[in-house]
Amino acid sequence: MGDLSELFAPGRVAVVGATEREGSVGRAIVENLIEDFDGEVVPVNPKYDEVFGLPAVADVGETDADLAIVVVPPHIAVDAVRQAGEAGIQNVVVITAGFGETGSEGAAREQELTEVAEEYDLNLVGPNSLGIMSTPKGMNATFGPENATSGNMSFMSQSGAFITAVLDWANDEGIGFKDVVSLGNKAVLDESDFIDAWGTDEQTDVVIGYLEGIEEGREFIDTAREVTQDTPIVLVKSGRTDAGAQAASSHTGTIAGSDQAYEAGLEQAGVIRAESVQELFDSAQMLANQPLPDSKEIAIITNAGGPGVMSTDAVGDSSLSMASFSDETLEEFSEKLPEEGNIYNPVDIVGDADNDRFSEALDVALADENVGMALVLTCPTAVLDYEQLAEDTVELRKEHDKPVAACFMGGERVKPAAEILQESGIPNYFDPSRAVFALDALSDFKDISRREYDEPTEFDVDEERAREILESVKGRDDTRLGVEAMGLLDAYGIETPQGDIIDSPADALEVAEDIDGNVVMKIVSPDILHKSDIGGVKVGVEDEDVYDAYEDLITRARNYQPDANIIGVQVQEMVDLDNGVETIVGMNRDPQFGPLLMFGLGGIFVEVMEDTTFRVAPVAENEAHTMTEEIDSAPLLRGARGRDPVDVDEVTETIQRLSQLVTDFPAILELDINPLVALPDGAKAVDVRLTVDPDEL
Repeated sequence: MGDLSELFAPGRVAVVGATEREGSVGRAIVENLIEDFDGEVVPVNPKYDEVFGLPAVADVGETDADLAIVVVPPHIAVDAVRQAGEAGIQNVVVITAGFGETGSEGAAREQELTEVAEEYDLNLVGPNSLGIMSTPKGMNATFGPENATSGNMSFMSQSGAFITAVLDWANDEGIGFKDVVSLGNKAVLDESDFIDAWGTDEQTDVVIGYLEGIEEGREFIDTAREVTQDTPIVLVKSGRTDAGAQAASSHTGTIAGSDQAYEAGLEQAGVIRAESVQELFDSAQMLANQPLPDSKEIAIITNAGGPGVMSTDAVGDSSLSMASFSDETLEEFSEKLPEEGNIYNPVDIVGDADNDRFSEALDVALADENVGMALVLTCPTAVLDYEQLAEDTVELRKEHDKPVAACFMGGERVKPAAEILQESGIPNYFDPSRAVFALDALSDFKDISRREYDEPTEFDVDEERAREILESVKGRDDTRLGVEAMGLLDAYGIETPQGDIIDSPADALEVAEDIDGNVVMKIVSPDILHKSDIGGVKVGVEDEDVYDAYEDLITRARNYQPDANIIGVQVQEMVDLDNGVETIVGMNRDPQFGPLLMFGLGGIFVEVMEDTTFRVAPVAENEAHTMTEEIDSAPLLRGARGRDPVDVDEVTETIQRLSQLVTDFPAILELDINPLVALPDGAKAVDVRLTVDPDEL
């Protein structure tokens, strides 16, 4: 990818397929450009001498353009892009549909388009794109019905229709944009490219977007991490459900990955995820125009008791907390508020409050060092001038330099005040919970911008031994491995119990006699994954019972599945579960993000409890440690109800070592260590199963 500045600020734009034909995309784009574009428009169409009075040329190579907009039919669009490349035009937007979203023929055409773009090093948007906009240049190079209002947010979307709907609504709301991009099929430029470009753009204060899929997950994480040190990113990612994911795939040809991978990837990237369009713009407006808070402590000033309680509930559902006022602040409230008011948070200044009482209360709250932000919450009364309150709120926000959200509830009466607030960067929300959500997003971004990203630890491991074990699946119909692959964990320094896999009762007894105490015996077969379900595990076996236990396990396995491949029986040291916690560490390879690590409460109920957390590998120590804190069962690890705390550092290291293993070997498609028994003095991997792709070895 080259520099994208000229993509958004061209001096000359060529429209390949320009026409005056009613109802055509080529006409709409030319008309949109003519209306406001601060530059030259060159129609390209061999059928015309001019289009809307502009001299037309037959070939894009004659234009000397900085940007080419391609709207010709798909079977000639690739040639048009090639001609642009040959002419030295570096920026191309392909509006034309009929590529990867339409099937195999379209996919082949899209591949050809990509190859042409790579040959000429083109910055190519699309295909199947609505187009792009940039308000500083007045450039509306789309076939949408209207241009964007100028602002400091840059917006990308995988749906062109979503852009047209958002712009229609945003223009009414006074919400503006710097750049707007319809990503289309993302054959060349994708979300990471635009995030990178906008991250260094001084006119873009917030990046927002609607995405249906992310093809290069690791690149996205690395790019967004850099950008979110200074510039917030808020995204709506659709396809959270299986049905939604299927719809996304059929809509744009995107292969949707698991939502757990997206949730983990977006969090690691420092991206704020919105679950709706409302959340997207509620948070984006706050992030675009307000200072970052010094703390998560919020003060609520209201003339309405009910909405005040609603907002307090919303704070309880967020990461924010109600500010505790200083003694000096409480004294001032006592002096300035009537007796029937409430001087504690939320501050109820009573329904008869006039503008002076409201502004005095807000001034006192914002002056308190314990207050990091404020919510002005009001319902209309006959004694309150909304416009004056808006002006006072604007002045006090500037004076105290703390973020303020407004919740001026009402209809027509609110609109003039809301415009005053909006012009000064204070969003107004009808619902108090929306205001709290937006302030919470602002607080989240402060935390994100201060993150320190450590490099993953590189452990000294036996990679060759691990490769030999994985290569044992070559030539087999079944590429799954179970406890016969425990050596794989040993090779990467993950502690396992003493034991071995044997194929005779005599050998079983010999192994058992070398282990102190009773043993655990398990059937070993890649065809029997849930051994406990068939009685394929015996716990606490004494030496004198080993022979019979061996025979019984083999018999149970044969009766359950006569054609199963029985490798033998594992004889293993017993791990003290009474003093430990059964956890699970696993990995599933996501199509977009790669190895997705899982940590959670393990044992036989893991699929029932689903107490798990996820990260995209590789992970650093701090990320691995955070995983141990995020599960609901974390108190069990810290020593709940009088139990000894487990060795969380060893669990953290095990997560990191597994992260290195699955990063080193893309051939591992999925892997579970269940249980990983966390003990007061270490952690032991008791069982393992994995699936391998031999073609990746």
